[in-house]
Amino acid sequence: MTEEDQPKSESELAEVEDIETLKKDLAEVKAKAESNLAGWQRAQADFTNYRQRTEQEKEEAIKYANSLLVLTLLPVLDDLERAFASAPSRLAKLGWVDGIRLIERKLRATLEAQGLSPITALGEPFDPYRHEAIRQDKGHEGMVIEEVQKGYTFHDRVIRPSRVVVGNGEKETERSDAPVQAN
Repeated sequence: MTEEDQPKSESELAEVEDIETLKKDLAEVKAKAESNLAGWQRAQADFTNYRQRTEQEKEEAIKYANSLLVLTLLPVLDDLERAFASAPSRLAKLGWVDGIRLIERKLRATLEAQGLSPITALGEPFDPYRHEAIRQDKGHEGMVIEEVQKGYTFHDRVIRPSRVVVGNGEKETERSDAPVQAN
């Protein structure tokens, strides 16, 4: 019999068992460490995404912060446009009317510099995201044939849709100003 074939002593058997237990414990600790590392990496990625999302929300809040103020000034622009459209031509040559026109242009330019843009409506296809139909009338179907109130976007976001009349597909009949003769 060789040394290897001889039964091992109790201390040797205990030593082998300790080594096996240590190997098993080491494998468990390694698995737990890998799990903790993966969890930490997920938490790091989640935090990075959260930080980017909050930064983007903050930038949008700053970008659109003045939209309420701009929206409250739009009726003033509407009133000025209506006043100039209905002003008699004899008043158009007066100096103070020119001054008010300059004020209107300056207000419009200031609002446009802040991000306000008018929505093009007349002659365009009806778009429910940019236009609000108030009625239908004779004209090309689905096309805007009249703009009742101008709409605006603020940094590419609609803050007031254009109020429009949309064609219903019926052809317009030409009106004749000549009186109809009765026989």
